[in-house]
Amino acid sequence: MEQNDSPGFYTPVGSRRTFFRWVTAAASSLIGLGLAVPLVGYVVSPAFRRREQRWVDVGREADLPVGEPKQLEHVTTLRDGWMETKSQKAVWAVKQTDGSITVFSPICTHLGCGYRWEQSDRTFKCPCHRSVFDVDGKVMAGPAPRPLDVLPAKVEEGRLFVIYKEYKAGLSRAQEI
Repeated sequence: MEQNDSPGFYTPVGSRRTFFRWVTAAASSLIGLGLAVPLVGYVVSPAFRRREQRWVDVGREADLPVGEPKQLEHVTTLRDGWMETKSQKAVWAVKQTDGSITVFSPICTHLGCGYRWEQSDRTFKCPCHRSVFDVDGKVMAGPAPRPLDVLPAKVEEGRLFVIYKEYKAGLSRAQEI
């Protein structure tokens, strides 16, 4: 049997104290990581979430004349991340002879200007670059690359509901922003 020449206690290199320090540090790191991941996800996730799109009541279906476009205004709440804003929007609605309703985005497909309905020649006209659209939204003249953008619409209990969407201007096919 080997004897230790120095008086007092002898502590081996891999002591119990070192082991418990290592286990405590590992457990603390694991707990910290477990708490940090959900916290970071909670803070960062709104930046990756798309805008929530809701059905918005824009008016009574009975108020729409057949074959005549009518501009309908509404206030919508946009939620983008943590920010919530109210915005006044308008859409153009046309009631067809079969009773269906087509709702157009109010933005010209050429460069994003607002257009208006000209009753005298029964066309939508964009004042910016002279694009002209018929009552069905088809391009009749001008530089517009595609017909007017149609928005999702439905009628429930006599009320017209629309999901307001924005599309990129200047493209030959509709692409949502």
